[in-house]
Amino acid sequence: MLIQIISLFPEMFPPVLETSMLFKAKDKGIVEYSYINLRDFGLGKRKTVDDTPYGGGDGMLLKPEPLVAAIEAAKAYDGNESQKAKSKKQKVVLMTPRGERFNQAKAKELAQLDNLILVCARYEGYDERVTAFIDEQISIGDYVLTGGELPAMIVTDAVVRLLPGVLGGAKSTEIESFSDGKTLEFPQYTRPEDFRGMKVPDVLLKGHHAEIEKWRNKNSRAVEQN
Repeated sequence: MLIQIISLFPEMFPPVLETSMLFKAKDKGIVEYSYINLRDFGLGKRKTVDDTPYGGGDGMLLKPEPLVAAIEAAKAYDGNESQKAKSKKQKVVLMTPRGERFNQAKAKELAQLDNLILVCARYEGYDERVTAFIDEQISIGDYVLTGGELPAMIVTDAVVRLLPGVLGGAKSTEIESFSDGKTLEFPQYTRPEDFRGMKVPDVLLKGHHAEIEKWRNKNSRAVEQN
């Protein structure tokens, strides 16, 4: 899978995406990360990417020309040698509070793509005409951040861990929270059996798989619907 991120601050991403399982996914050739600096598409000698909004108001808006040029460049790039043959299904996603609420179902949907392009807005926002070049808008919650970089990291983490070969066990993503969109994962325990008077439930120590499964189902919590 190819994941491309358009941002004014691409240096924010390697410390997160080049670590732990996200790095291992890249190292195995399962995913390729491409960081696109929006400033490279800025206008004029100063590489301008923003301007004041029509109608007045505080802050600056990202101009359409640099953003659209960056998006078009990302769509034209088909990845390194290991990814080129795979870059067919692609989607451009804008990270914005106005978007659809991100959840595990959406992560699974995005994980089926070959090329995911994440666009990170900054400042007061973006020229609305940019949305004509966007396939989807996503929000990670009902609050406002200084930019789309952190949401893009969250989406990338949630998507990459679902790719085949990234996590250790074949069923790792099948039993965790939100895997069916209805329940939260059951409590889990490891050694020691007794920690400061808190003991592992007896049913988990007896090796009776049917009883263990029954206990796990009973102790899985239903997701609260908003």
